[in-house]
Amino acid sequence: MTAIAIPLRTPLFRGERRLRIALVGLPGSGKTTLFEAVSSASPQRGELGGSHTVYRECRVKIGLDEASLVDLPGIASLEHLSGAELGTLKYLLWGDQRPPVLVHEAGAPPAPFAPPDLIIQVVDASRLQPSLELTLELCRLGRPVVLALNRMDEALRKGLSINVKALQHLLGIPVVPTVALMGQGLTQLFAAAAGAARGSTCPLPPPPSRHIAASLEALSAALNREDVHAAFRVPHGWLLAQFAAGDEFIEAELAEHFASRLPELRRLRAAVDFALPRPLAEELHADRHHRAATLVESAMRMGTPGAQGWRYWLDEIFLHPQWGLIGSLAVFAAVLFVVFEISGWIDAMTTVKLAEAFADWQPGGTGGVIGRAVLDGLIGLTGIVVPYMIPLVMLLVSLEQAGLMQRIAFVVDRGFHRIGLHGGVALPFLLGLGCNVPAISGAARLTTGRERVIAAVLITFVPCSARSAIILAIAGKFLGVAGVIGMFMLPLLLIAVAGNLLSRRQGELGPGRVQDIPPYSLPAWRGLLRETWHRTSDILTIVTPLLVGGSVVLALLGHLGAEAIINALLTPVTSWWLGLPLALGVPLLFGVLRKELSLLMIYQALGTQELGAVLTSGQMFVLLAFISFYVPCVSTFAVMLKTIGRRDAGFSVALSIAIALLVAGALRLGGGGLALLGA
Repeated sequence: MTAIAIPLRTPLFRGERRLRIALVGLPGSGKTTLFEAVSSASPQRGELGGSHTVYRECRVKIGLDEASLVDLPGIASLEHLSGAELGTLKYLLWGDQRPPVLVHEAGAPPAPFAPPDLIIQVVDASRLQPSLELTLELCRLGRPVVLALNRMDEALRKGLSINVKALQHLLGIPVVPTVALMGQGLTQLFAAAAGAARGSTCPLPPPPSRHIAASLEALSAALNREDVHAAFRVPHGWLLAQFAAGDEFIEAELAEHFASRLPELRRLRAAVDFALPRPLAEELHADRHHRAATLVESAMRMGTPGAQGWRYWLDEIFLHPQWGLIGSLAVFAAVLFVVFEISGWIDAMTTVKLAEAFADWQPGGTGGVIGRAVLDGLIGLTGIVVPYMIPLVMLLVSLEQAGLMQRIAFVVDRGFHRIGLHGGVALPFLLGLGCNVPAISGAARLTTGRERVIAAVLITFVPCSARSAIILAIAGKFLGVAGVIGMFMLPLLLIAVAGNLLSRRQGELGPGRVQDIPPYSLPAWRGLLRETWHRTSDILTIVTPLLVGGSVVLALLGHLGAEAIINALLTPVTSWWLGLPLALGVPLLFGVLRKELSLLMIYQALGTQELGAVLTSGQMFVLLAFISFYVPCVSTFAVMLKTIGRRDAGFSVALSIAIALLVAGALRLGGGGLALLGA
C-alpha cells in the first residue's frame, strides 16, 4: 500500500491537555444540533453553579486532537443577564475558578470544569445580524472565537449570498460555513477551532465609535485599577463596556467590593450620558447594532433563491433527518439484494458446484477422512470468500468512495448512540449481513477501546448469509411470512438490548467524532480493487487454518464414531432444556464450523427434509433461535481473537451461549403461542 503522510501539528491536544470548547449561540441557531452531530454516545449533563443552567458535555475526537465540548443554553447578549443566562456568562468568564468578586456567593464555583480555551459561536446564516451583535461582545472576552456560519442551505434558499472570506477578514476570526443538520462543514469547523487554539490568538476587541470612545476616557481610567482587575479577572475592555451599559451584575459586584469607589464611577458615567445625544447604554447598543449591520451589508448580497443541483437533492435524501433514514433503508435493501440474489447466484456457481463435484468422494480410511475434511474446509472457505465477502466488500467500498456510506453513518449516528456506538460502524453492520468475519475486521478499523469490544460482540448477532439461509429454508417453508419476520426481528431486538447493557457495563465510552461528509464522486476501479484486497487479505490468513483445522477435528470425531457420545453429552441442552430430538446434538455442535453445515446435518440426523413431520412449529422456532445466536462460527471467533483479544473474545462466546440458551428456552416456554403464530 502507498504510505500517506499526515502532518503532525503541535502541541497535541490530548488527555489532560485536550481543548475545552464552549458552544455559544442565539436560541434557535442550531447550536444543539451541532453538538448532537458530533456528540459521544453518552454525553454528561449537569447544572452550572449558582443557577439552574443545564449544560451538556462530551469528548470529541478532532483528528489526532481531542476536545471537551460544552453545549450551553442559548444566549442573545452578554448584558443585563440573570438566572440561567448569568450562569452561562460566569462559566465563560471563570469556569471552575472562583474570582474574588464571587467569594461572597454560596455554593460551588461557576462550573465543575475549567473555563473554555475557545468559543465556537453558532450563527444562523439566514438571520445574520442579531448573531453578529453577540459576536462583537464575545470578542471582548479575551478568548479565541470561531464563527460557525450555520444553516447555509436555508440562506441559499432565501437568496442570501454570504462572502465568507470577507466576513472573516472584517471580524478577524475564523468563519466556517456549515449545515449542522446534515453534518456539512463540521470537519473544517473543528479543524479551524484546533488551529485557532494552537495559534493562541484572540480577536482584537472592537472599539466603540470615536465619539463614544472619547467620552469614555475618564471612566476607563477610573475603572482601570489593579485591585479592580485582580478582583474581577476579566479583560478591561469588557468590564468597561458592561459597566457603561449599566449591567446589573457588574454594578452589584462593584457595590459589594468597591462601595467607596462606586459613586465616582457612577458620576463619570452620568457625565458621559449628559455629553452624548442620548443615554450611554442606548448609544452603545445602537453603535453595536450599526456595526453588525455594516458587517452584514459588506459581506452579504441579496439575490434570487439559489438553484438546487443534483448534489443538493441527493443530500436531501441521504442527510435529511427523516428522508435520510429512507435513503439508508434503500442502501440496506441494495445490500440485501447482493446477499440474497447476486451472492446466492455466485455461491450456486462456485461453492455448490465444487461440493457437487466431490460429493461422491467418501473415503473410509483415516487418511482419506482427513483429506476429505481438508477439502471440505477449503470448500467452506471458498463459500465465505467468493460469493459473500468479496462482492459485499466491493459494494460497500464503492459506496464509501462515492460518499454515500459517510452520509448514512451521519444519519444513523443517533440510533447507534443508544447501543454505545457511533454511526461509523453502520458499514460493518451492513457487511455482517453477508459475513461477520469482514464485518468485525471493519469495525476494528473504525473503533477503539470499549467501542471496539461492543461492536465486535454485537456484530456476532447480525444474521449473516449462512444464518439467513437457514432461517429462510426452515421458517420460510414451515413457519410462513410471520415466522420469517419474527426470526429476523429477534436479532434486531437482541442487538438493541444487549448494546444498551454492554454500554453500561463498559463504563465511559469513547469520544464523539466529527464525521467528514465528502463530496460525491465516482469510485475508481484501481482504488476499489486495492482497498478490497487490503480489507480481505488479512482475513484469509486468519480464517484458513482454523476453518481447515476445525473441519479435520470434527471429521475425526465423526470417523471415530463419537456421534452417540456427543449426543449423549449434549442431552441436557438439546433434550432437557431446548426440548429438541436427541439426534440434533451433533448438527448443533458442527455449526461452529460453518452455520449452513448445521442445516444439512439436521436433515441427515432427522432422516428427512420435511421437518414439519418430525418437529412442531415451536421446536422449529427454538432450533432457529439457538442456531442463530449460539457461538459464532470458528472463522468469526478467530477474527475476534485478533481484534479484541482472548479475554473479550471469550466473553463474547460465553455471552452468545448464554443468550442462545435463554432466548431458545424462553421460546420453548412460549411454544404454544409460537405454534399458533406458525399456524
